[in-house]
Amino acid sequence: MSLYRDQGIVVRTWKLGEADRIIVIITEDNGKVRVVAKGVRKTRSKFGGRLEPTSHVALQLFRGKSDLGIVTQAETIDRFQNIRSNPDLFSDASSMLEVVDHVAPDESPDPIRYKMLLGALRTLDEKSPPLLVPAFFLKLLDHEGLAPELGFCVKCLDTENLVSISVSEGGVFCIKCKRGKSISDTSIAVMRAILGGALNQALEVEDSKTISEIDRIASEAVEFHLERKIRSRRVMDT
Repeated sequence: MSLYRDQGIVVRTWKLGEADRIIVIITEDNGKVRVVAKGVRKTRSKFGGRLEPTSHVALQLFRGKSDLGIVTQAETIDRFQNIRSNPDLFSDASSMLEVVDHVAPDESPDPIRYKMLLGALRTLDEKSPPLLVPAFFLKLLDHEGLAPELGFCVKCLDTENLVSISVSEGGVFCIKCKRGKSISDTSIAVMRAILGGALNQALEVEDSKTISEIDRIASEAVEFHLERKIRSRRVMDT
């Protein structure tokens, strides 16, 4: 049994008893933790609104014999107010939180995953580029070793005339081996940029057709590997 400090992002919460909540938090040093915030639903709770989804908080936690820790202190680092006040942005943030929640195992620290999520929330709150969520999905899949192959046909290994993609079969196909759904050269190039270290340039793309195509592919890829629909995902206009 011990007290420890960490910082993290609140992913989701649910009620426990008459006044408490269970809080799921992606932390920097301890991975995903599930903790109880006692009395948080009371009007005069010492936690106030600090432990709501998307909140970036500094924490003091108590680890006991139970699988659930206890929050003893919580201070807000960033509320991401723009996200909270805009339903579309909150939907986008919720979809990223939902996917990370399902990908991250309990109490398995992953600083890269944590920094990716925190960086994505900051960007969404400040700029909200339309490609941010699909780019986050692709980067997360890449981090987990699950990103679609975009450099060559996954059947014959040809690097030319790549015209379609199947997330269930692992990537793109050339014109001779065509399977899955058609994909434009532009979308392939932008996704390569996202995964190849040119994320900032990729996020500047404004072409609605390209954005919609990448959004569809990234969402399908995440849902395929999670084996579930993303409940909070906002469907982009085509």
